[in-house]
Amino acid sequence: MELLDPKNDYVFKRLFADSPELLAELISAVRRDDPPVQVLQVLNPRILPEDITGKAIELDVLARDARGRLFNVEIQVQRFPRWSARSAFYLSRLLASQIDAGQAYLELKPVVGVNLLDFELFEGHPSALWHFEMRDRHDPAVRLGDELSLHVVELRKADRAWHWRGDDASVAGDSAVVDIHTSADQPAAAVKSHDPAPDAVHGALHAWIAFLNRWKEAKEMSDLAYPPVQQALKKLQDLSRNEEDRYRAIARERALYNELTLLRDAREEGREEGREEGRQEGLTLAKTSTLTRQLTRRFGALPEWALQRVQEASSEEIDSWLDRILDAPTLQAVFGEG
Repeated sequence: MELLDPKNDYVFKRLFADSPELLAELISAVRRDDPPVQVLQVLNPRILPEDITGKAIELDVLARDARGRLFNVEIQVQRFPRWSARSAFYLSRLLASQIDAGQAYLELKPVVGVNLLDFELFEGHPSALWHFEMRDRHDPAVRLGDELSLHVVELRKADRAWHWRGDDASVAGDSAVVDIHTSADQPAAAVKSHDPAPDAVHGALHAWIAFLNRWKEAKEMSDLAYPPVQQALKKLQDLSRNEEDRYRAIARERALYNELTLLRDAREEGREEGREEGRQEGLTLAKTSTLTRQLTRRFGALPEWALQRVQEASSEEIDSWLDRILDAPTLQAVFGEG
């Protein structure tokens, strides 16, 4: 059985929105210098069809803890333009949405963002873990307040540092020995770190990073003696066996691919040809290829009539069929027949 990718944001939300206890473990691991979090309520557990196929929609997980703090957790595989502006805007909107005009600011609860990135946010910088807050520029020890904070984990960079560590590795420039690949028959306490370097990837967080990056490597996963990650791995296996979840994960990949990659490639094609019609033609060809591939994965080898319909379709028709493929019970239904 081929496991689904936990970095697929549909899969990620299915893993954590239905399991507040795992979400709390993940948040606590990222915020390793703060007391553990107890998530009482996931505020957006449902995944609607438009969350999978819609444009520019993020499948984040929003939760509230016992103190009323809001935690917004996201996995991101693509770097958007003005990423920092987007993140600041979203967290600020969550803060502002807590009260209406005339209500006291005392009712505001802190908003904490947790962004797990499958790309390098700061290329060339050795750090993989970041914690952004409102602090004084000249005296960083002075914090304005705890209303807004953002934790960022650059997954690839952190994972590379772990692979290269040897017996006295360094992560983000600080020496640390992190033993998360302990024998499965050792107690959970074996997940530990030596040398509490401030920017080191320590036990629990390190286990989550290993899970998100190397979920396919069965031997390494079985050696992770960290119960929350083992629970997440079991849940991932269950999701991967479910045909509907597999299809929705594929549909989500397709939506992201269409929105981010195809449009970018089409623009490049148009610029190379120097004509607007070239850009539109390249976009339609890319959409046609995607539609054919998704129809084949859903319904098997396509009959001649279906291939002809796809080849002769307009860009608007292809868009409509790409939307229908998620819920259409038959091939004919995709094309609006039967």
